[in-house]
Amino acid sequence: IPVKCLSTFWVSYCMTGWEICGFRIHGQNVPFEAVVLDKSTGEGVIRAKDKLDCELQKEHTFTIQAYDCGEGPDGSNMKKSHKATVHIQVNDVNEYSPVFKEKSYKATVIEGKKYDSILKVEAVDADCSFQFSQICSYEIVTPDVPFTIDKDGNIKNTEKLNYSKEHLYKLTLTAYDCGKNRASEDVLVKINIKPTCKPSWQGFNKRIEYEPGTGSLALFPSMHLETCEEPITSIQASIMLETNHIGKGCDRDTYSEKSLHKLCGASAGTVELLPAPGNSANWTVGLPTDNGHDSDQVFEFNGTQAIKVPEGVVSTTLKEPFTISVWMRHGPGGREKETILCNSDKTEMNRHHYSLYVHNCRLVLLLRQEPTESENYKPAEFHWKLDQVCDKEWHHYVLNIEFPAVTLFVDGATFEPFLVTEDYPLHASKIETQLTIGGCWQDLSGHANDTETLSEPLTGGSARMTQYFRGNLAGLMIRSGKLENKKVIDCLYTCKEGLDVQLPEEVASAVKVEFNPNQSSLSLEGDDIESFEKVMQHISYLNSRQFPTPGIRHLRVSTTVKCFNEETCISVPDSEGYVMVLQPEEPKISLSGIDHFARGAAEFESTEGVTLFPELRIVSTITREVEVEAETEAEVQETVVSEEIMHNLDTCEVTVVGDELNGDHESLEVDLAQIQQRALEMSSSNVGMVITGVNTMVNYEQVLHLIRYRNWHTEALFDRKFKLVCSELNGRYISNEFKVEVNVIHTANPMDHANNAMVQPQFINQVQHASMDLSGHNLANTHQASVVPSAATVVIVVCVSFLVFMIILGVFRIRAAHQHTMRDQENGKENEMDWDDSALTITVNPMETYEDQHSSEEEGDEEEEESEDGEEEDDITSAESDSSEDEGGEQEDQQGSTRQQQLEWDDSTY
Repeated sequence: IPVKCLSTFWVSYCMTGWEICGFRIHGQNVPFEAVVLDKSTGEGVIRAKDKLDCELQKEHTFTIQAYDCGEGPDGSNMKKSHKATVHIQVNDVNEYSPVFKEKSYKATVIEGKKYDSILKVEAVDADCSFQFSQICSYEIVTPDVPFTIDKDGNIKNTEKLNYSKEHLYKLTLTAYDCGKNRASEDVLVKINIKPTCKPSWQGFNKRIEYEPGTGSLALFPSMHLETCEEPITSIQASIMLETNHIGKGCDRDTYSEKSLHKLCGASAGTVELLPAPGNSANWTVGLPTDNGHDSDQVFEFNGTQAIKVPEGVVSTTLKEPFTISVWMRHGPGGREKETILCNSDKTEMNRHHYSLYVHNCRLVLLLRQEPTESENYKPAEFHWKLDQVCDKEWHHYVLNIEFPAVTLFVDGATFEPFLVTEDYPLHASKIETQLTIGGCWQDLSGHANDTETLSEPLTGGSARMTQYFRGNLAGLMIRSGKLENKKVIDCLYTCKEGLDVQLPEEVASAVKVEFNPNQSSLSLEGDDIESFEKVMQHISYLNSRQFPTPGIRHLRVSTTVKCFNEETCISVPDSEGYVMVLQPEEPKISLSGIDHFARGAAEFESTEGVTLFPELRIVSTITREVEVEAETEAEVQETVVSEEIMHNLDTCEVTVVGDELNGDHESLEVDLAQIQQRALEMSSSNVGMVITGVNTMVNYEQVLHLIRYRNWHTEALFDRKFKLVCSELNGRYISNEFKVEVNVIHTANPMDHANNAMVQPQFINQVQHASMDLSGHNLANTHQASVVPSAATVVIVVCVSFLVFMIILGVFRIRAAHQHTMRDQENGKENEMDWDDSALTITVNPMETYEDQHSSEEEGDEEEEESEDGEEEDDITSAESDSSEDEGGEQEDQQGSTRQQQLEWDDSTY
């Protein structure tokens, strides 16, 4: 009877009288085998066929059976034992490390709160046993962070977080299993700190840079409104661009006011009363100007100075319709009158014929009618009470006067007078009037008056200025004969910079958009936040000037919202930023051409005169830095390149260098029809000529080509010098000084024959003597009887005669040398033939003959070199030198034929 003696991996079977030959394991894919250790005792061992893996299979169960060796040698009648069940459990080894389920973790929290759990991280372990597969702890590796983590992977903050202190925390975490194995890779956790929800515009850059010439620039491309989940029924916003500190309220072209009127389509007849100081307009020289606005002609009046406009600039009586326009900046003033423009009596009566002044923040126009047959009351003073007069901001005022109607435009808007007073027309008188700016002219020796006077008069006598203006003026104009139309007024006031918006089609009807006249502000209104945000993202800044004024333009967004619940409705604070207009590339205007030439006196005296700038060229260039990639990507080099650009000019001035022009016998002239055709204007004086008007550089070139200088008394004139300077934007960009010197070539005058003959007899004798020395060549002047040449002409004739003489002499010397050589060769041949060869046989060495001839050729070459030296000394021309070389070539051909004859062999005796 078999006895089971089985233990773990060791088996033993006892069978009475029999030996155990083996064990058999029953089961599929059992990774074990049983081996007999002792047949007699039946002991054996169970062992694994391969390495076991707990992670693949923790336990194995199978059956085992023993069998004996049987009877006889062949083992017949073999007996088996019963089957026994074997259970094997595989022990685990901590061979795997924890691994996090995610590669990284993110979370967002609001500042000022403490959280029980911000987020949970989780790691796993691939070991099979409970001990080694469990995660026992987590750890934050990053030091000094206000966070902690528990054994379950929950992260929480240890203190209240502050958005202003830190926007984002980055934590590095690791995990440990219960066998103390650390995670194979740490994990990154990002925790964003979100500020306490405050309704506001998000995604708004406070600094926005604008590069000149790039068109429109989106101001809020990523802007959106944070409402903190508050339901909103409607929203309103206003965007304001502050440009009051730029120029006269915003960026405009800084051409002269007269040029601006012409560009805007105003008709002729405009007179500029505050022009830029210059030779043709010198009455504004003493006024202080504001030089900080890129050549904007802004004049400052501080209450102590005024200017007189010269006579003839403006008509003293303005019976026809006329227009007065001015830019003014004025603050709160006193109770005194402050005169902008005044036309009053020069002496005696102190009557004001017309004036424009400010009084108690009112703009007043005084217009007294000239004497008429009827002595009825007529409108004389027109009063406008305006906030703009005293707000310390720039405003544009235009008064269209067609008596008795007067219309006022302020910044393009129409205003009616609130008060009109009447008065009698002026009495007839022959007193002349004085037009002044910034004050009013008073004669204190005549009638008493109630106007303020200063202690120091402007000129001598008892006449002084009164009613001084305090503020800034610019662009003061008077145009008689025609009123200014609304289109021109709007053009003069319109800014070259402002806000713009291109509405998308899908939101055009959902949001209402309105602009102010100069486009420095716009307002939006709508009820859909998404559509509202799209419109905001399409708002842009645009500056159409080629050379804008650089600097800061402050930007402000004000918003108002309405909610379903008015009690809890949110309030959106204003958002502020600024647009930084970068410095434009400044153009360099270059003038080039012929700067020195001479013309005959007859040309200066002709009706056409002499053209001063026949080949003048005007070029404008800018230089900019361009980044160039170097050999390595890390290196970036900057190089400066020059680029030609096109832009307008507004002034070109030709100035006489030295003595002023004498109007009795010299002048600068130009075709006025060509100037008018190009919409330019010309003014001239005894110091030069000025061409003005906004036009292209090409048109200015064409006009400058036409400027001529005439002088119809050139006897004492030897040269004249002129200087040309062109500019753009009222002197903001100025060219180089192009100087031209013109010399006068004087020729003989038939009427002065006797005087010239007496003064310069030596030149005539030299010419006759030179012509007699030329054998057979008569170069005498056939016009000596009628014209006596000047000094320059005589010198030229003498030089040419001497040159011809030397040429002929050189030709004779060459021919004589050639004939002498030919004679020597013939004599040599005759001597060679004088041999007595009756009993001799002569054998000639050809090489010896060739060497002799070669040496004779070298001697000939030396002679030719000597002759060439002689030719150089005698100033032989290139054409004669060529002829001498041809003759030398013929001589060489003859010598070559002689050599060939001498080298023939005499073979008659052989």
